Amino acid sequence: MRWAAIAFAIFLVALSLVGPSGRSTQKKPKPSSSTTNASSILGLPKFLRFQEDGNEASSYSSTPPPAVALLEYDFYREKCPQAEEIVRSTMTQLYSKNAGVAPALLRLLFHDCFIRGCDASVLLDRINGSSSEKDAAPNHTLKGFDAVDDIKGRVEAACPATVSCADILVLATRDGLVLAGGPFYPVLTGRKDSERSFFGEAQLQIPAPDDNYTKTLANFASRGFTERETVSLLGAHSIGKLHCQFFRHRLYNFSGTGVPDGSMDLEMAAEMRAACSAGDGAAAAVGYQPEGRFGNHYYGRLLEGRGILHADQQLTAGRTVRWVRAYAAEGDSGLRAFRADFAHAMVKLSGLGPLSRSQGQVRTRCSRLV
Repeated sequence: MRWAAIAFAIFLVALSLVGPSGRSTQKKPKPSSSTTNASSILGLPKFLRFQEDGNEASSYSSTPPPAVALLEYDFYREKCPQAEEIVRSTMTQLYSKNAGVAPALLRLLFHDCFIRGCDASVLLDRINGSSSEKDAAPNHTLKGFDAVDDIKGRVEAACPATVSCADILVLATRDGLVLAGGPFYPVLTGRKDSERSFFGEAQLQIPAPDDNYTKTLANFASRGFTERETVSLLGAHSIGKLHCQFFRHRLYNFSGTGVPDGSMDLEMAAEMRAACSAGDGAAAAVGYQPEGRFGNHYYGRLLEGRGILHADQQLTAGRTVRWVRAYAAEGDSGLRAFRADFAHAMVKLSGLGPLSRSQGQVRTRCSRLV
């Protein structure tokens, strides 16, 4: 437990060293001999210190999930010291060929961690004929499996049966985000891979694109995320594309009313109808950023009523609008606030429910059990 606290303190130190490009200003921090209060480590600038009834803690949590105690910083330093570099270099090659790999892995990681934690259960094919998480409706459009397999193959060639698929997915997602212009954040490792897949839970518990404000916040709160962290995590929608099947109902027959969603900008609704004229398989850029770079433009679009997903646009319908406004602020203050909060939220997401020590296994192929 003491090592976990020290490791998380290192996390926060590293996050405070993130440069404007999103890359860390140092390579690998050395473990310190004492823990430090999270707020003092961060030295948060004033624009990040939002208040709600005088209680800052109600909107932001810097406490790591308890299960993080099972993980370590640089876990493979002795058994496979080149593991993280292999992941990073392979991701660089994959991204250079297809920038869509970054948002694909980000979504894949979210769907994995949201169900029983970050254990690579979403990567499994059917086991003895039983449905896997891949078969669940929310996961039908997931991509990035081939990228994980590519990385895993190269890691296996260097260090057989050593590095888990769960760790590879967490590391590759971070590296993809950095390549897309997102912030660097440290990743603890030492996860094991699940020996089960949870079809039923994936079918019911993955947040839906048409969820309302209350349900979205409740879903994330059930995983330990505050409202502020939820709003920052949804900023992942600043990159990637979304299939029309997820928002078509907003364009024509919202909630059975027979008319479009009234919260949508009319010009955007027309643009979306044009984009979806080819059918549900067509896709639209979620963040309206043609170059596909990570940034806070997503929040500005929400304030204009131009959020594609109903669940996204709902963030402006209640008290969470203050975070949307903060992240959308002009100049660099909004972008800095978003990048810092998003990095912290990703650290927390990556620490959900890992299997470690005597639990799980290290798969040699990510889609199959050993």
